[in-house]
Amino acid sequence: MNGFSHPIVPLAREELPVDTVDLARFMVGKCLVHDSAHGRLSGRIVETEAYPLGDSTNHAYRGLRPYNRALFCAPGHAYVRLVYGACYMINLSAEPEGKGAAVLLRAVEPLDGIPLMQARRPGAKLIDLARGPGRLCAAFGIGPEADGADLCGRGALWLGRLSGGEPPVARIAATKRIGLSREMHAPLRFYELGSAFVSGPKRLLQPLLR
Repeated sequence: MNGFSHPIVPLAREELPVDTVDLARFMVGKCLVHDSAHGRLSGRIVETEAYPLGDSTNHAYRGLRPYNRALFCAPGHAYVRLVYGACYMINLSAEPEGKGAAVLLRAVEPLDGIPLMQARRPGAKLIDLARGPGRLCAAFGIGPEADGADLCGRGALWLGRLSGGEPPVARIAATKRIGLSREMHAPLRFYELGSAFVSGPKRLLQPLLR
């Protein structure tokens, strides 16, 4: 398909579960694609985190604001936010339109465009190119211009699945989220068990298998 080494079929919005936790699980094993001006970058999503309704760490918790408008869109829109003044992170809107919640994309296994990712992250090993949300955005060239993008539309940044079916996900594990100062203990972080591309210290990967 289109001559790429990893043919990927776009996801339709109707395929996305309209529930934050369900969407976070569903996205493990799916693909993120950026058809940039410099070429295609793609990868399998191997780690996500859910930020559901009522969660005080959810950026939509205090209601609609100019900066978080994308989170109140229909599921599958990009919410891109600068964090710690240092890096961007990409989230997906996850609930019915008008309700703000997010799925954070935490780590990706690179597929297409690896040389371009390496140019953007010089010196990084393959395993570290997109292992962690800030690294992911840097490798994929995702910045504030992508905020609000419809990832189920016809834009340059989109979600998909490998043509012919995804490689089987060995097992999806759930564990606590990391990098937070509160609401850390709920099992809202989902990842492909055994994947070397999952972020964070291995000692924190103490899963409640699902």
